[in-house]
Amino acid sequence: MTMGAGWYLRRLSRMGPQEVGGRVGDAVRRRRWRSARPQSPSVGGARFTAVLPEGALASVAPDAAKRLVAEADRLLAGHVEYFGVAREDLVDPDWWYDPKTGRRAPWGYAFDVPYRDEERSGDVKQIWELSRHQYLTVLAAAYALTGDERYAERVAAHLRSWWVSNAPLRGVHWTSGIELGIRLLSWVWVRRLLDGWAGAPELFERNPDALRQIWHHQNWLASFPSRGSSANNHVIAEAAGQFAAAVAFDWFPSSAAWRDEALRSLDRNLRANTFLSGLNRELASEYHGLVLELGLAALAEADAAGVAVPATVRLVLLRMTDALAAVVDDRLRPPRQGDSDDGHGLVVDGPGTDRWGSLLATGEAVFGRLDWWPVVTGTDVRTPLLAALARPSAAGAARPASRPGHFADAGLTVLRGPGGIWCRCDGGPHGFLSIAAHAHADALSVEVRHDGVDVLADPGTYCYHGQPEWRRYFRSTLGHNTLELDGTDQSVSGGPFLWTRHARTRVLKAEATGGGTLRWCAEHDGYQPSVHRRRVDLDPETRELLIVDEVTGPRRDARLVFHLGPAVSAELTGNRAELRWSADGEDRSAVLDLPGELDWRAHRGEEDPPLGWYSPGFGRRRPATVLVGTGYAEATRGFTTVLRFRDEG
Repeated sequence: MTMGAGWYLRRLSRMGPQEVGGRVGDAVRRRRWRSARPQSPSVGGARFTAVLPEGALASVAPDAAKRLVAEADRLLAGHVEYFGVAREDLVDPDWWYDPKTGRRAPWGYAFDVPYRDEERSGDVKQIWELSRHQYLTVLAAAYALTGDERYAERVAAHLRSWWVSNAPLRGVHWTSGIELGIRLLSWVWVRRLLDGWAGAPELFERNPDALRQIWHHQNWLASFPSRGSSANNHVIAEAAGQFAAAVAFDWFPSSAAWRDEALRSLDRNLRANTFLSGLNRELASEYHGLVLELGLAALAEADAAGVAVPATVRLVLLRMTDALAAVVDDRLRPPRQGDSDDGHGLVVDGPGTDRWGSLLATGEAVFGRLDWWPVVTGTDVRTPLLAALARPSAAGAARPASRPGHFADAGLTVLRGPGGIWCRCDGGPHGFLSIAAHAHADALSVEVRHDGVDVLADPGTYCYHGQPEWRRYFRSTLGHNTLELDGTDQSVSGGPFLWTRHARTRVLKAEATGGGTLRWCAEHDGYQPSVHRRRVDLDPETRELLIVDEVTGPRRDARLVFHLGPAVSAELTGNRAELRWSADGEDRSAVLDLPGELDWRAHRGEEDPPLGWYSPGFGRRRPATVLVGTGYAEATRGFTTVLRFRDEG
């Protein structure tokens, strides 16, 4: 996807004067570096002391270690999969190759690389993911747990190859700060996990290529921080990686200054990116997870090195952990809200490890669990390693006495009923900062699960670059369980990560806890002069969910949409849909009575235009049924939908 002049003008319109000034300075620096690349200082006598405490590895659960080693063996054999695309070249990878399109990113000065243009550079997400080097932390962890030097030798070979092949400021891997920050964090953990290997010092602190790369990564991050309307999860990754590297690789004249500025940035931006309730302001659950992972890794680094962190850093991470515990369903799945790209901060676990359970387990180790937290039964490698470094403390922090159901600042409400009924109602801001980069046009959407199974589903994200029609669909109003008017989105898109007008939403009622019927009501102004208001009632006794939609203003074309989860089949007769699915070997069912004022059709797996899809993860999609009711809306006409769960058995 090539960005034209119109996009640049729209993007510029979302910046303030301070951001514009900062970006002008960035442009000047990039121009200067083209002809006069910064030179890394000479380093002598470097030592690595940021090792794991004695006994940390022994505390890893055997089943978690077994999963990790199995994944390491698969990597050693050359196999890996990113975003639904398998790679079989991991024995000797091509660092600029995209296996999805078969294209290679061009070489040259980093800031000239057209990384957003898939025709010229391939899918940059595929290229970048391998070079986050999180598969190397898995291999290094396998060495640490088994002592098998094959894992360490493969790590060393790949790092040496990468360092030689990706000279500072050359190529696609020097274009995005989040990539440099996450890569630095991976290198810190690779060195830590390889500490028992005799070749580790020669690979890192005695290796001129490694020293040059580490310095240039940190100098880049200090020179080009994400700023203004781009200071979202990217700036957290940059600060966390910079901080970890400056603490663990404190070998350079600028290390102390980098450490201090990264910590200030981390403190400032964790607070800026997080509501007081603890939910991430991007209102995208996977980025909540990414930011929390990065923050906890940075906190562990600081505690292990004896670096004092501002109390607000620990407080924000505590609130984020409690908020995550509050919003997950009975299977520990958070909302599927906003963008998601399967991004992780630190990976030392094999497949099958529950990401959200792992985060809650780490939160329990660092902050202590509350009585209302869900129980985490799984195991992971990362938690005992981070816990061995971090200083457990939640002293003096006010924490919820019972499980919150409504987060007023984030506009997120979760209604819960018996049998694992979980309903998320969206009445929050459109997104974070002026561009709301990872927002979807999903105001007043609902997401309903039964015992962890998506019944009324949020379809997900699927892609970012290269497939604009699919990007538009998955972030559109039509792509969510809400009401669309006149065939347009509630908010106005200016590009794949840019919204130029944001629908404003306000919650009118939220009764998410207590006895009796649970109630929620909110409205938004995205279709001015009309206002869309939605009411949701959940009766725990009858297991019935009532959704009432009303529109004020003139008569307008309307489509009311309900996306079903991929496990749910639907038999639509008139305005009634019989829903069926299986869970834990048992058949389940529900009845969805749809508004008779609309003409209802079922769609599934349509491509031109896209309609009826569910994305289980980035880069992957599968057909799923969507029920679309077409007609018109006006002030005298409301729409009532009733979802009734049948008794089990």
